[in-house]
Amino acid sequence: GFTFDYVTFDVRDDVFPASAKDCDAWIVTGSKANVYEDLPWMRRLKALILEIYDADLPTVGICFGHQIIAEAFGGDVNKYPDGWGVGLHRYEMVPGAEGLDAGMSSFTLSAMHQDQVLVKPDSAKVLASSPFCPFAALQYDDRILTFQAHPEFDVTFETRLVEYLRGMSVPKDKADQALEDLTVPAAATDSIAIAHWMASFLQRGEPTQQDAAGADVQETSKS
Repeated sequence: GFTFDYVTFDVRDDVFPASAKDCDAWIVTGSKANVYEDLPWMRRLKALILEIYDADLPTVGICFGHQIIAEAFGGDVNKYPDGWGVGLHRYEMVPGAEGLDAGMSSFTLSAMHQDQVLVKPDSAKVLASSPFCPFAALQYDDRILTFQAHPEFDVTFETRLVEYLRGMSVPKDKADQALEDLTVPAAATDSIAIAHWMASFLQRGEPTQQDAAGADVQETSKS
């Protein structure tokens, strides 16, 4: 199996590593923030992302992490014209894309976002997409792997989050459709398969390696 030791840096409070090489691998998580706010800590984070890339250190980005990495490489992120993506979303792997378990051509994950990558960076390869989210999974050479959806949200957590946000930030009709999908008996995500993909990517296919990853953590939420 894969084993990781984690160090966290709350970059929203301007807590950054001294160097990209402080860790062997990196995770940039979700956040309540919007990438296009262009706050000072976001600019510093984008610079760190490029430094990590230049140091050839494997990195995973999730939701906000997916978005700010795209911005760091010249992509465009903004609110999606069709509004919120919530609930269970299925993403199809692009023909020829690798990483998912053998025999799987698509995967389902919990989504919670109204922003997304609208224009991908030229250097990013699309691995998975859906009609709602064309750039659902991106890869930058063999160094960075990112997902718009949330592998860390199981069905129970996603259900409670949608219930909480219904009628507040998430429109009731969007929330109700998501809850209908989440409450069917067969509702499930492919989080385990995606976790294996991410872990293998971070350790570059070497499951016996130890102390492989540090985490560049921001607050996980709904961006």
